[in-house]
Amino acid sequence: MNDTKQLPPLPDRLSTDPRSPHHVAAVFEHDVGIRFNDKERQDVSEYCISEGWIKVPAGKVLDRKGQPMLIKLKGKVEAYYV
Repeated sequence: MNDTKQLPPLPDRLSTDPRSPHHVAAVFEHDVGIRFNDKERQDVSEYCISEGWIKVPAGKVLDRKGQPMLIKLKGKVEAYYV
C-alpha cells in the first residue's frame, strides 16, 4: 500500500562535482537543501557538516579548466531533503 521510496541518508560531506570522490549520485536524484548559519543557500557546490564549511562560487571567475573558482565559508551547516 505504501509506495514511498526510502531516501538515501545524507552524507557528512557531499559535492556536486561528478569528478569528486565525495559525489553521491543517488542523493542528487532528490532535491537537497542547505542551511548555512540559519539561512538558505542555493549556490553551494560542496559541504562538510562535521567540519562546518561550505564551498560556493566566487562570482563569475573561472579556473584554467573552466570550472568556477570556489571559496570556503565556515559556520553552522545543515543539510536536508526538500
